[in-house]
Amino acid sequence: MQTKNQKAERAVLVAVMRKADDVAQAEAYLNELTFLAETAGAQVVYQFLQKLDAPDQRTYVGKGKLAEVVAYIIAEKIDLVIFDDELSPAQLRNLEHDIKCKILDRTTLILDIFAKRARTAQAKTQVQLAQYQYLLPRLTRMWTHLEKQRGGIGMRGPGESEIETDRRNIRYTISVLKQKLVQIDKINQTQRKARGNMVRVALVGYTNVGKSTIMNALSKSAVFAENKLFATLDTTVRKVVLDQIPFLLSDTVGFIRKLPVDLVESFKSTLDEVREADLLIHVVDISQPHFEAHLQVVNQTLVDIGAANKPLLLVFNKMDAYQSTYDDETAETWVDFEKSWMAKINAPCVFISATEKQNMQQFKATLIEMVKTLHLQRYPNISK
Repeated sequence: MQTKNQKAERAVLVAVMRKADDVAQAEAYLNELTFLAETAGAQVVYQFLQKLDAPDQRTYVGKGKLAEVVAYIIAEKIDLVIFDDELSPAQLRNLEHDIKCKILDRTTLILDIFAKRARTAQAKTQVQLAQYQYLLPRLTRMWTHLEKQRGGIGMRGPGESEIETDRRNIRYTISVLKQKLVQIDKINQTQRKARGNMVRVALVGYTNVGKSTIMNALSKSAVFAENKLFATLDTTVRKVVLDQIPFLLSDTVGFIRKLPVDLVESFKSTLDEVREADLLIHVVDISQPHFEAHLQVVNQTLVDIGAANKPLLLVFNKMDAYQSTYDDETAETWVDFEKSWMAKINAPCVFISATEKQNMQQFKATLIEMVKTLHLQRYPNISK
């Protein structure tokens, strides 16, 4: 972990843009990778983007682009190269032949951030399991790599002294971690049962959309919120009472594109809060130019974890930071925009700014009506 006196590692980013991809979106993805790198503590000094039908199976990018990257690394004394996809063991071996500095892929970077953010025993175990599962097929390469590198981004978690070179021991460690998570999951299930039969609402969304800020506004609690990716890693549950109707509100880990499969599987028990919720509040950062792509990522993740067919309230957050792509004369009003989205998704949606407390009353009123409907379904004899 980087200390106050330790200089930030100078990093370059490398990404492949498929020929069918949109240029603006590809640049937005690179900017997201920059945000990830900065969240991990790196200083991004340059971005490389190559247009290909698909990433090169040997070296991810083509020979010419790789030579360009290597030349830049040598000239600018770069410490770290980050690739915007998960690299295969073969790609890593081939790249190490030419690149004489630390190499990380997107998966390693995300795992590193998760390791930095993990606070509870459950989160730490989940991250460690995902790290070992990623490490297993790359064991020989990673062990040599870790012997040469000390500290810095990508070095959190298992560490040099804990990573066994024997695959049998790694598999045994994975087995132990899975058993530990099963025990933690049993405790969580007992806790969920002990909460009674209250309506359960879960905040979901892309990372850094403002879920924790909304959680704090609704529950009047002090959940950690920060303008960084994956500021919240551990699920937080609070009892909320609105208009005399009690319900449980949970703040969950944010989603992101290309979220590592092992990480999703490791966080199964945490995502159970989403699966078992009665109502989902899908928060979208309206200030992001490609918020629709983020919305689709979250929707697909909900499908993947079996939580898509639930009552949904779509909340467009950060309306104070939104900048229209049109000029002032032709820009859509919020009313027009809201109507168009209501037509698109056939579900309730509201526009708010959680930090500036704009339109929060409408948001609460809509939420109250949806929770009240679920509450009356559960307790049909309650006085209306």
